[in-house]
Amino acid sequence: MAENDPAEIGVVARAVNLSKVYGSGEAAVTALDDISVDLHRGRLTAIMGPSGSGKSTLMHCMAALDRPSSGRIEIDGVEIGTMKDRALTALRRDRLGFVFQSFNLVPTLTARENITLPVDIAGAKLDQAWFDTVIDTVGLRDRLQHRPSQLSGGQQQRVACARALVSRPAIVFADEPTGNLDSRSSAEILAFLRKSVDDFGQSIVMVTHDATAASYADRVLFLADGRFVDELSNPTAETVLERMKGFELVGRRG
Repeated sequence: MAENDPAEIGVVARAVNLSKVYGSGEAAVTALDDISVDLHRGRLTAIMGPSGSGKSTLMHCMAALDRPSSGRIEIDGVEIGTMKDRALTALRRDRLGFVFQSFNLVPTLTARENITLPVDIAGAKLDQAWFDTVIDTVGLRDRLQHRPSQLSGGQQQRVACARALVSRPAIVFADEPTGNLDSRSSAEILAFLRKSVDDFGQSIVMVTHDATAASYADRVLFLADGRFVDELSNPTAETVLERMKGFELVGRRG
């Protein structure tokens, strides 16, 4: 596919026949089993599944943090499989945002400096109005001069969320973004992610085990044993829980 093909304007990321196998021989473990998926631009997509289903492996491969064993991945119209390390580094810096359970903050930098780090590394100009929107929405205005060690775990995760969004990347990959937050802070972060999709056209892919978090998504994809087994549009917490219970029952019978 040509870069920025107008026919594919609705697809921000794509996996085609993606497989990931760890180890070899009898010790081989198949984490992803020949899966294909289109992730839509300007949408919040949640990925759910039991522990060991391949959720994080899929995210790491699609975010160019790990290489698949086979298959093809495209990000923002660019196939990444043949890209060299320097080009992949530039792709991650310029087009991708990341939020993981481990905050990955630089301990010697203030909250503000951690948030603006991707913009600073890229040598780009900070969009001050967007920066202000981000920090006010996640409630960090009075913590910008604090270092990570001076922040609670929830505040550190909010810094990580703000950092992922401040450069307005093509897509944000979020792995359990509310995993270390209390219910109130979780709701604030999820509302901000939802707002960034609805008001600013941001594309977000979120791995979560939380049905309430998944209910903020436009679409939920369910993984089991390295394969997609179901999907749900316009989810509610209740409909997500019902689908998950079904997978658990199948697993117990097996």
